[in-house]
This record gives sequence, structure tokens and C-alpha cells, in this order.
Amino acid sequence: MDYASIFLARTSSVSFTLPRKRWRIAFTIIITCRTLSRKQRNQYVLINMPTTSFLSFKGNHHQSFNHLVKEKRAEDLHQLGGASGLITKLKSDSNNGISSDNEEIRARKEAFGSNTYPKKKPKGFFVHVWDALSDPFLLILVVCAAFSLGFGIKEHGIKNGWYDGVSIFLAVFLVTIVSAVSNFKQSKRFDKLASECDNIRVAVVRDGRRQEISIFELVVGDVVLLNIGDQVPADGVFIEGHSLQVDESSMTGETHPVDISEKDPFLSSGVKVVDGYASMLVTAVGTDTEWGEMMGTITRDNNEETPLQERLQGLTTNIGKIGVTVAVLVFAVLTIRYFTGSTKDENGVQEFDKHHVSTSNIISGLVNIFQQAVTIIVVAIPEGLPLAVTLTLAFSMKRMMKDNALVRNLSACETMGSVTTICTDKTGTLTLNRMTVTEFWVGKEVVSSEGVAESVDARVISLLCQGVGLNTTGSVYQNNSLSVPEISGSPTEKALLHWAVSSLGMDTDSLKRGCKVVHVEAFNSEKKRSGVLLMENRKLVAHWKGAAEMILARCTGYYNNDGSIYDMDVDHKSHFERIIKDMAASSLRCIAFACKSIEEVAHTDEEGEAAKIEDEGLILLGLVGLKDPCRPEVKTALEACKRAGVTVKMVTGDNIYTARAIAKECGIISDDNEMEVVVEGQEFRNYSPEKQLEIADKIRVMARSSPFDKLLLVQCLKKKGHVVAVTGDGTNDAPALKEADVGLSMGIQGTEVAKESSDIIILDDNFSTVVTVMSWGRCVYNNIQKFIQFQLTVNVAALVINFISAVTSGKMPLTTVQLLWVNLIMDTMGALALATDRPTKELLKKRPVGRTEPLITRVMWRNLLSQALFQIAVLLIFQFKGQQMFGVSEKVNNTIIFNTFVFSQVFNEFNSRKLEKKNVFEDILRNKMFLAIIAVTILLQILMVEVLKRFAGTQMLNWEQWGICVGVAAITWPLGWLIKFIPVSEKRFHEMLPRWRS
Repeated sequence: MDYASIFLARTSSVSFTLPRKRWRIAFTIIITCRTLSRKQRNQYVLINMPTTSFLSFKGNHHQSFNHLVKEKRAEDLHQLGGASGLITKLKSDSNNGISSDNEEIRARKEAFGSNTYPKKKPKGFFVHVWDALSDPFLLILVVCAAFSLGFGIKEHGIKNGWYDGVSIFLAVFLVTIVSAVSNFKQSKRFDKLASECDNIRVAVVRDGRRQEISIFELVVGDVVLLNIGDQVPADGVFIEGHSLQVDESSMTGETHPVDISEKDPFLSSGVKVVDGYASMLVTAVGTDTEWGEMMGTITRDNNEETPLQERLQGLTTNIGKIGVTVAVLVFAVLTIRYFTGSTKDENGVQEFDKHHVSTSNIISGLVNIFQQAVTIIVVAIPEGLPLAVTLTLAFSMKRMMKDNALVRNLSACETMGSVTTICTDKTGTLTLNRMTVTEFWVGKEVVSSEGVAESVDARVISLLCQGVGLNTTGSVYQNNSLSVPEISGSPTEKALLHWAVSSLGMDTDSLKRGCKVVHVEAFNSEKKRSGVLLMENRKLVAHWKGAAEMILARCTGYYNNDGSIYDMDVDHKSHFERIIKDMAASSLRCIAFACKSIEEVAHTDEEGEAAKIEDEGLILLGLVGLKDPCRPEVKTALEACKRAGVTVKMVTGDNIYTARAIAKECGIISDDNEMEVVVEGQEFRNYSPEKQLEIADKIRVMARSSPFDKLLLVQCLKKKGHVVAVTGDGTNDAPALKEADVGLSMGIQGTEVAKESSDIIILDDNFSTVVTVMSWGRCVYNNIQKFIQFQLTVNVAALVINFISAVTSGKMPLTTVQLLWVNLIMDTMGALALATDRPTKELLKKRPVGRTEPLITRVMWRNLLSQALFQIAVLLIFQFKGQQMFGVSEKVNNTIIFNTFVFSQVFNEFNSRKLEKKNVFEDILRNKMFLAIIAVTILLQILMVEVLKRFAGTQMLNWEQWGICVGVAAITWPLGWLIKFIPVSEKRFHEMLPRWRS
């Protein structure tokens, strides 16, 4: 036996295809080499060693594959043997794809890279700390703290002089860290949600089966199936398909569709499929593609300001101006009092003695006054408002994700709270999208699904199988004759394929062997039909499938169940129209099949395919009725919309009878309401602009609508002042989704083009989720209003108390550290407590919030002014009469004022939970965050008073004094309850003025 035989004998027992392990191959090669070496050291035999499919990837083809599509190297592709040669090089298969074995997938990723691109690192924690410290007033406080520390040590020594300065440092540090931690967490949450938007599902063929995988799991060699609306997930070359057109505007800026075929086979990552379908071989992924290189340089900006944040920024600026004005006045008054000798220290000694003047004492005194003035500004400016918006948006986005809604545009969360009209699709949104064939007509006879073979001629069944099995974008996979067929495609395609397999006995493999597809015209929402031209036994047959009335209009004859063909006169056509109408009235979607034998191809394109499939003079094969039941929860959801003052309009491609039946079943229209108009898209389109505007409000159902009709309806509604939300799933819905105030795409049936054009993706395609999103939108707005009411109450009370105290007594009852602590309570902790409430049923009982309605309503002014006046009155009494009333020192009295003020805010947080309802404790146990914040605030306040006395400038209180503080603060509860009995008009001021008669 020669050495080659020895080698082959040893290696023949080892399979060099996956999933064998590499070590077995290596072991065999080593043993063989040793044998050869021992037998004859000086003789060598050249052996062509077989390689495994994954080892062969690490050759010299990587670079050429990398630039094949990027540089459109047609000559290189030709040298490789075209698409088929490239498939061989990449160890793939046009029909079966690659193996789904994990080892092979890993090897391909190692050889060619993964379908991901590097992302810019998000802001780190310390960057957020620096952003928080960038507040100029906090920086001024840090400088003041440094001066205070220096002068304190100079005057009182290092042992006792460091407390004031270090206390301010620690307070600023605490405020900064809490704000940074909160912003850092929200940033990470936004990044996580943003990554969900990028995780597209891609249809591929692996192991001969069609399956959906994440775009990030795509590898070189994969066979990808492309349909209308898909985004090309990687660079690749065209394998086979029909009428494929792509939009390359995202890459080249050219909006004109580009034809893709064997002649021009290159498909670039990121382009959109606008027509046709095809299979594609992946040649490059990730950063090896031009799209990947471009995306790697783009940083996603999560800091865009929403409309509500912009409005709050204006409010913050105005409040800040008031705070600065008050601070300047306080500084001026305190400075005058200081130099006139009216200010005394804790021992009753004048702080400024003109007979014993020292520069350090003057500077120290002025720094303390300036520090107090700056602290007033810090407290007055509501930095917590933007934080509250960020918190409530992040919280609502996370919860909405759990409720099957993925937010792509932050402002959409807010806008959904103002929506007045929803234009919704029917299929899959109002219905379950589980279609089944319930009626089948051949000629004028209805055929039972169980007895098709006995009652229908074999030739008719054969033609129907061709019309279903080859005129489709779905697929049937059956491992063997005993296994259950796996059917994929759209719900309509799956229902028809399942019916053809189970009732007609269709065998897709034999169909494909017996017929050659010559040309395809893919289905789109304008034609509402699809066609295929087949070559069977050297004869051409055209098959059409689509909306029943549109196919029927092109028929001149029909097949009877015995296989005979009859002419279709006016009476026969009217009979079929009644059949279609009756099926539609039973909420069935009616699909017609027709065919035509063609003697020769009338004309061809450059590649020899028929340029157009004949669609006149067809012979009707049969009618099929598909039932798609309404979702059980949709009626309740629609009733919720009506109570919320939101009008729902159904815009569908179905005929007017099916649309009306479904609308009645769901509750969109009723029998006795003449104001609810049902129109067809063409009818609405042909109205004059004035008539369109007049009728737009009354329309409840638009049937047989095109994407242009939906866009036109949205534009009319917006002109009339409506805030419009639109649902859509198709590529042609993109203009309406972009035009709407809120675009809602479908996560299951929606194309990638529709998803990219939308603001929110409804992951379960369910209308009740749309209503949930609307309630979250209202919740966001409501939570912000709660926080504004709470914060303005604190601002008004703190500013007035400090100003009056400074002017009258020359002293402020609250120290710098205490004011910073109050600032922390009302900003960060208050936002956490009030901005994380969930939607309530009451929110959907109110009318939508108008775009121009003020953020601070009359109800809020009533609530906050009453609470602020109560706090001001009580604390000023304590300021001027507290020492006599309680028989305590000034420091204890100031501690009582501070403690009462903080607990007033704690109790007022409960009042702020409900702007109008009297029971502020309703559903309080649902918000664990609120209860946790309240508990932490109380615990820290006890520590501030009883433990951190030197830090906070407080004095320990006895039980009686604690009781006074808590008892007085608790009055805010009954006060809040009583105040809500005062009625508040929702009319604007100018509307309440009496009209003078002439």
C-alpha cells in the first residue's frame, strides 16, 4: 500500500464536514505524518488535503469578498463564476443556505467578522458628575465654601473653624452625586432601549429551512430572503428573484428605484426593497460594508430636547429670574444691615463694629451674606424640572416596553397624551391576524373543504395549486411526507398555503419541478393583486391572485367544478359580485384566483423575461373567503378611546362591505348614527379640497384606501387642528406615518421601512397597546404637572420666608446647608417620587390635553398657592414668636422652623399625587418608589436634626418639639382636602369676561 493510500485510509474514517471537532482532524494528520516519516524519510508524496468548510474560509478571498459589493466589482464576480461560483467558494447553497451549527457560525464570524459595528462609548459616570457641577451657582457656592473654610479656621482655629466650610462642601457634593447617579442611570436606560430599535429580524435559509434571526447573527454565506419593505441587512449579491427594486437614497441620495437582477446583482447594506422579492448571498457584514463604516461614525444623540422639556426650560428661566431678583434684594438688605450694625451674632454682639474694623471680618461677613443669597438662587431655580421629564420619560419607556411598545422618538411619549384622532389599520391591529379559509367557491357552487377532490375537477385543482403555491411570497417546508408542513409568510399567504396543502393536496416540490417561473409581478397596496407567468410543458400560463372584485373585473369566463369553461356575461358577473358581497358582509376577506393560457410571450425585456403579465381576458378559477376574527379586547379599547375624547377611524384596503362589517363588530360605527361616514378611498380622493376638509371629521371607515388616501386624510385632519396618530405596517404607509403627529408601526407585520418612519413600534400589533401608549402619554404629562405643583410650592414658600426674614430681622431662618438639603428633597428625590406614577383609569376619562394649554393650570395654582401661604404663615409666626411660644433658644427655634418646613414638603408630596381628587392615598401602594423616597427622606431628616447637628447647624429636639413639627406639617393634608372643594373654571380668563351689549 502506498503512502497516499495509507493517508486516505486513515482519513477516510474521519468526516471533514461539520460537526466533527478540529482536534480529530489534527490528530489524524499528525499520526499520518509520523507514519510517513518513519516509512521513508527522503520520499514525499504531494497530497491534496481536504479541508473543512470553516477552515477554508481563512484563505485569500476575504479581501476580494469585502470589496466586491462596496466597489461593485463585476469583473471579479465574473471571474469567481458569478453568484453560483461565489456560493461554492463560501460553502453555501442557494436552496439550503448554510448550516445552523454553532461551530460553523462561530467559524464564519472569526473569518469574516460579525454583523455589528463599534458604537461610541456613552457618557461615563464622572462625566455626569462634571455636568452636574457645571451649574454656575453650585460652583459659586464651592468658592464661598472655600472662603468660609479659610476664614473659619483663621477665626476659630482648625478644631472648630472647619465645620461651616466643610458642611457646604459636603452638601454640594451630595447634591451633585445624587443628580449624577440619577442622570447616569437614565442614560444607560435610554441606550438599552435604543439598542432594541437596532435589533432587526432577518429571514434567512439555514439547513434548508426558512427562519428568522437577529440581524446581529447574520454571517457571510447566509442566504437572505428579501421582500417589499425589507432593509438589506448586509452587503450581498442577487441569487434569484423577480421584479426586485431597491431605494438607495440612504447611501447615494438618489431617490429613483434601482433594478436588481443577474445583470446588476450588487445589493448594499442599508438600502430598502421597494418592489419585488429575491434571495441574496451575504458577502460582507458589519464594518466591512459601507453602511457599517458609516454607522460606526454616528453617535446616537439621546439628549435631544422634547417639546415639553423646551416649555419647561422657559418656565425654569422665568422662575430663575425671580430667584435672582429676590437674592439681589436679600444681599442688598443684609449688606446694609451689616454695615449699619443691625446684624448680631448668636451671642447678641454686633457683627460689624465701626470702632474695631478688620478687613478679614468684613470679607468674612460679606462672604456669608453672599453665600446665603446664592443659596436662595440655587433653591429658587427648579433644576429638577428637566430631571423630572427625563425620569418620567425613562420610566414610561421602560414600562411601555413591557407593555409591547418600543419608543423610537422621545417626544412621541408626550404627544400621545394630546392625540385627538387615531387612524388605524384593520388586519392584525383590530383583528387577530389569524386567517383561516372558511368558504371556497368554484363556479356558482360552494365547495366543502373536506370533499374538494370528489367535487372539483382535477385540472381545476391543479391550476388552483399553481395559483396558490407559485404565486406567493410564502413557503412550505416539509422534511418528509410524514412530517407536519412548516408554513411561513404573511398571515394571508400562510392561510392560503395551509388550505392548499390540507384541502387541495398541494405538493410544492412537485409544483416547482413541473413548472418554471418565467416572470413575477409582486403584490402591492396599489394594484391589490399579484401575478406569475409559468412555463408548464412548454406552454405559458398566467396566474393572478388578489382582491376579488378587482380580479373579477378582468375575467371573461369562469371554470365550473366539472372543469368546463363558461363565458361570463353581465348576469354571471352580477351573481359573482353578490357572492363576494355576501362573504364581505360576513366579515370575510375575499380572494379570487384566475388564470389565462398564453400562446407566446408578447414582448420581453433585455434578460428574456416577460416585461408584463397579461391581466385581461382571465378565466376565474375560484373564490376564497378568509376569516380574521376581531381581537376580544378591541371593543373595550375602542370604548376607552371614546371616553377619552379620542376618535378612531379605520383605514383599510378591504372592500367596503368587509370594512363596514368589521367596524360594526368592533364598535367603531353603529347602525343608527348618520354622522359616522363610511367611504372608499377613491371617492374621498375625488372630492374637492373643501369637501375633503368638511367630511374628514365625520369619516369613521375608509375602505379600499391607498397609502395616498391615508396621507390625504391625515393632512386634512391636521389642518382642522387635530393631533393625529396613525398606525401602519407597509412600505407605502411611510408618508402617512411621517406626516402624522405620532406614527405607530407594527412590530410583527410591519416592514423595516414602516418602522423607521414611525415614532413608536407596537410590538404585538394590537390596538389595545395603542390605547396603553396613549394612557402613558397622558401619564407623562400628568406626572410633570404633579412635580411642578410640588416644586413651585417649595419655591414660593422658601423665597417669601427668607426674603421677609432678611428684610425684617436681618437673618434667614434656614442656613446654606439646610437650604441645599431642601433643594435635594424637592429636586432629585421629589422627581423620583412623583415622576414614576403609573397611568390610572381616570386619565382616560378626561379630554386630550391641547397643544397650547398652559403647563400650570388653574387647579394647580389653587393647590400650590394655598399650601405655600399656609407654610409661609406658620413659619413666619415661628420665626418671630417661636422663642416666646416654645420657650426655647434661637437655635432650637430655627431647628423647629427647618424641621417643620421639611415635613411640610413630605406631607405635601402626598397632596401632589392627585391634582383634583380628594383621596390622595388612592393606589399609593402601587408606587413602591414613592413610599421608599418618603421613608428615606424622613430617615435622613431625623439624622440631620439628631445626629448631624454640626453639619446641618441644628439642635436636638425633644419629643414635644418633634410632635409640634410633625403635627403642624400634617395640617397640609386636611387643608389640601378642603381646598379641593373650591370649584375652578376651566375657561380662559378672556372667556369669563362679560360681553358688553352695544
